[in-house]
Amino acid sequence: MGMHRDDLADFLRRSRARLTPRDVGLTEGPRRRTPGLRREEVAVLAGMSADYYMRLEQARSPQPSVQMLAALTRALRLTVDERDHLYLLAGHRPPEGARAGEYLRPSLLYVLDRLDGVPVQVLSDLGDLLAQNDMAQALFGCVCTVAREDRNIVLRWFTEPDVRSRFAAEEHDDQARQLVADLRAAVGHRGDDEASLALVTRLRAASAEFTALWDRHEVAVRRSHPYRLLHPELGRIEFDCEVLATPAADQRLRVFTPPPGGTEALEMLRVLGPRHRHDTTAPRTSAERP
Repeated sequence: MGMHRDDLADFLRRSRARLTPRDVGLTEGPRRRTPGLRREEVAVLAGMSADYYMRLEQARSPQPSVQMLAALTRALRLTVDERDHLYLLAGHRPPEGARAGEYLRPSLLYVLDRLDGVPVQVLSDLGDLLAQNDMAQALFGCVCTVAREDRNIVLRWFTEPDVRSRFAAEEHDDQARQLVADLRAAVGHRGDDEASLALVTRLRAASAEFTALWDRHEVAVRRSHPYRLLHPELGRIEFDCEVLATPAADQRLRVFTPPPGGTEALEMLRVLGPRHRHDTTAPRTSAERP
């Protein structure tokens, strides 16, 4: 990522101009000729030399470190969006957003309830199935007999043969590669945290196929992709999957829609949906959040 010195300098100047000493806990002092904080004040708040900060605003500085950017974020009272913009202008990847774990925001559960005309799932970035509606259960099957810690789509793909039986045979190799490449991206984004390392260790111990694919070090975040499925009651059906980001950095909403002219399978799933409402393990709500 390259550094955009001129844009960075402009953003810093304008961010400084939007603040008053009172905003950051300083006294107003003598009459000011221009609005906003002085450069020296920002430098003190950020714990850096006034000369270095002046060079940043004049587009003459070397690339600032992420520690320096974090200090500027605090000093200039930047929002999360402004912070991410600052990092990108300085040529760094923004910090990862907040994680929700298994907690599902009430607004996300509301969306899940309202999207009852198509299959919808909520997954973690590591592939843990956190929630799904009736249509998704009718499409992929109920997980009510699966322990919560085992409800991971990557783990089940490589350890439960029955899971693959719902996919057309010609899809198996691509599906396996895509699952592993997407997991590799998530693990890298998390920085090899405890949860991702535990999952990879478990998968490597359980599946030689997974280990071989993992060692290829392919990386590809799954976004939009087709599914060709062999449903036990409906036969061969096709769906397009759209992966949508949620406010949490570690959760994804997967929405399955039929391709043009393929609404017949959707109508049949709509009939089957209520018959698959067996999963009594509800996702945690705000009241149950630790």
